[in-house]
Amino acid sequence: MGFLDRLWPRKRAMPVQETAQMRALVERLIVLSPSLKFANDYRARLAPALAQSIAYVREIVERLPPAREAGAATWLADPYIHAFFAAPDEIAHILSRSLELHAWFESHPLARETWAVLGMAMIERHGFGVAQQGDQVRTDVAQITLSFDDHQVRVCGESDADLRDQIVQRVVEQIALEGLAQIGADESRRDALEQERALLRTRRQLLMRQGAGTQKMVGERATANAAELAQLQAQIEANEQALAALGLKTDALEHEMDVICDVLADPAQHANVEMKQVRLSPMNVVIEPGAAGNGAEIVFPLAHLPASPQGVRAFSLIRFARPDLMPLPKMLDADSRFVI
Repeated sequence: MGFLDRLWPRKRAMPVQETAQMRALVERLIVLSPSLKFANDYRARLAPALAQSIAYVREIVERLPPAREAGAATWLADPYIHAFFAAPDEIAHILSRSLELHAWFESHPLARETWAVLGMAMIERHGFGVAQQGDQVRTDVAQITLSFDDHQVRVCGESDADLRDQIVQRVVEQIALEGLAQIGADESRRDALEQERALLRTRRQLLMRQGAGTQKMVGERATANAAELAQLQAQIEANEQALAALGLKTDALEHEMDVICDVLADPAQHANVEMKQVRLSPMNVVIEPGAAGNGAEIVFPLAHLPASPQGVRAFSLIRFARPDLMPLPKMLDADSRFVI
């Protein structure tokens, strides 16, 4: 300890208290990347970064609207369910396609209903339609129509709180997967750079050999070889700099831990939720602010996951009753009639 440190000792960072959820996430990360457990103090290093991701995601999840009762009986009265499904008879049929929903009810034989995340693709269509403008009815009014497709139910819970806890855990896992993807990209780049380095060095050796013997004595191709050698040397130096930026292979484990911690400590870059607020007519036509028209206002989240190939997905928390669950074989048989 230095003289100044003895006079003004530095404040030590308070250790993050490890919660049950944090312990579960650490164990999950070890499953996803077993080598992490060999890093020095891996639990203590992961804890602060995990705490930042958990706090960020939990704040978002707590702001999500309450779960809607998804059933034919609520389709007409609930503007959310009315917007998400084209007809009341579709609700049970579409949701019963979920294998996860069937599995959840099978593993919870006493449960009368489940809380679940309904994910959907939101489609905006621009076109022209009929609208009342003053005393006139116009048929060429620009309109935006929303529709929802590709309904998916993958996560179910015993209660609203249980479901929200699961959402937090899964989103934090997704953020960590982005870190693992970056590590994989670094390793692939390292392999490519090492192959490139071997090829460049081989090419340099061949050029230098061409300058030996009679070629060197009479000066044949000397100028051309010198220029190519200079270009090769510049490429080799650039290659070495790129490899140096990735660090030594012996430091790969520490690099992996640093990348995971950096990603978890900056969750907003890898997962974000936007609340979309719209006023919809009964036909799902968007009614612009201030415009006349009979419509209902709904607010639903759009999830932005840069690491996900689907990009942006609309979703809603729902409640789904066991009596509405259709048997899977019957539901699949009904679908098979439309297969060409």
